[in-house]
Amino acid sequence: MGDPFKDTSSVAMNPVIKFTTLFGLLAVELAVTLTLESGPGLSRVLAAGFFALSVVFVWRSFYGMRIRGGAPAGA
Repeated sequence: MGDPFKDTSSVAMNPVIKFTTLFGLLAVELAVTLTLESGPGLSRVLAAGFFALSVVFVWRSFYGMRIRGGAPAGA
């Protein structure tokens, strides 16, 4: 007996993996170019800004979408 979700999940994850890899490569190229042209200060400020933005999105996706507990059943 095989995994029934193997075929569906691999097809769905393939574009996500490709997009993430492409975005990572472009971000590294941009960081190297900015560092050579403007110095490391601008790259560090942008890195801190993008890190703060990613923390906000992670916080919203994991903690902002929680199902709040209501009144107990049968009350």
